[in-house]
Amino acid sequence: MTAEYSSAQDVPQDERVLSVGGSVTEIVYALGEGDRLVARDTTSSYPEAAQDLPDVGYMRALTPEGVLSVNPDLVIAEAGSGPPETIDVLREAAIDFVSIPGGFDRESVRAKIEAVAAALDVPAEGARLAREIDAALAEAAAEAAGHDDPRRVLFILSTQGGRIMASGTGTAADGIIGLAGGENAITEFAGYKPLTDEAIIAAAPDVILMMQRGGDHSMPDEALFSLPAIASTPAGEAGALVRMDGLLLLGFGPRTPQAVRELNAALYGTD
Repeated sequence: MTAEYSSAQDVPQDERVLSVGGSVTEIVYALGEGDRLVARDTTSSYPEAAQDLPDVGYMRALTPEGVLSVNPDLVIAEAGSGPPETIDVLREAAIDFVSIPGGFDRESVRAKIEAVAAALDVPAEGARLAREIDAALAEAAAEAAGHDDPRRVLFILSTQGGRIMASGTGTAADGIIGLAGGENAITEFAGYKPLTDEAIIAAAPDVILMMQRGGDHSMPDEALFSLPAIASTPAGEAGALVRMDGLLLLGFGPRTPQAVRELNAALYGTD
């Protein structure tokens, strides 16, 4: 569900909202409040209407000048947005700044929706949307669960310089892999860290999961599978690689039920 887009000039002065974080922006539109947005951050690429909004920069590298240039009354931001110095300046300028809690499970998605709705003062619509998405996510996760031999999945965040940066536990990648019926191949550490060749081989993933992206953080399929460590894994031998849109896959917003179904289908070859 999306709302009709209105330009920043059309938004009443007391309703000028800046959304920071792709999932927060998706929730704003899903609540039918997209016409209140005057700007967004770089990670807010969905829905398409959001891309027509001014871009104030990357969520973790916001500048006071960039934010103040769109004259917001309210900033709604994903947890981790900043830096803190910029947030301090905004609060000194009497701009309301609401930080939305994160998390990578069903409860976190519901809490995020309700928190954005509360910031926008539409709690009833937030409760309705939260129930709808929670039910859809519960159904998708139940359908994905119960595999006798779950696929071991290695999520690779980047391959910059030929170094494999992969997900351990406690990440969005770890959360979505579990919801989709897979098993994270890396459980020895939390967060994202570079892997040695020995660690990649020992992880023995059945499938490699990556975001669809370009630039220095990715590499073509052929180049990836030509890396000796990757080639030595079951995933490398089978050429098993899944690429998905990053915001859909890791956003933990209104489209998470869709992400669970798509990833499950990719892992297990179902429709």
